[in-house]
Amino acid sequence: MKKNQKDIKYYGEFLNNKILFSITQLILILVLCFFHSSCRMSYSFTGTEVPATAKTFSVKYFSNNASLVHPMLSQTLTDKLKDQLQSQTNLGLTNADGDLAYEGEITGYTLQPVAISENDAAQLTQLTVTINVRFFNKIEPENNFETSFSRFQQFSSSQSLSAVEDALIDQITDELIEDIFNKSLVNW
Repeated sequence: MKKNQKDIKYYGEFLNNKILFSITQLILILVLCFFHSSCRMSYSFTGTEVPATAKTFSVKYFSNNASLVHPMLSQTLTDKLKDQLQSQTNLGLTNADGDLAYEGEITGYTLQPVAISENDAAQLTQLTVTINVRFFNKIEPENNFETSFSRFQQFSSSQSLSAVEDALIDQITDELIEDIFNKSLVNW
């Protein structure tokens, strides 16, 4: 009989310790959930840092103010920025006044010879596109910026610009969009 009472006492202490341990785990989990839900930033697998309360973005048409103009550059740049934001964030596109808003203009579209040979002929030509971007973050205005971005691609001077221009613009705009996206949402 004494053995049963001893076993029951031991079993009671074991249950009390197990319950205390379970309550401690529950409190720890609740504390972690509280701190996690109160974070200001929302993280994704793409490395973006979008404010948790941001729901929308807007992109104004990038007008072309360069002295040389490619007719589709403005539309291509604007559309690619919208596509990048839609595919890499959970934000919804709105026509104006998004929680995150982008606007700007193309300020440069230049061609210049590079890699001059010994007979003063250019072996390569470089196409450079420069844009000015303004980013407005309604949730965290301290992250607003206005920045100029510039990217280029080179092509053989034996090719005509019209033969390679669309492919070059496609590459350059991809790089510019990546720069804008990184500056506004990856904080590099």
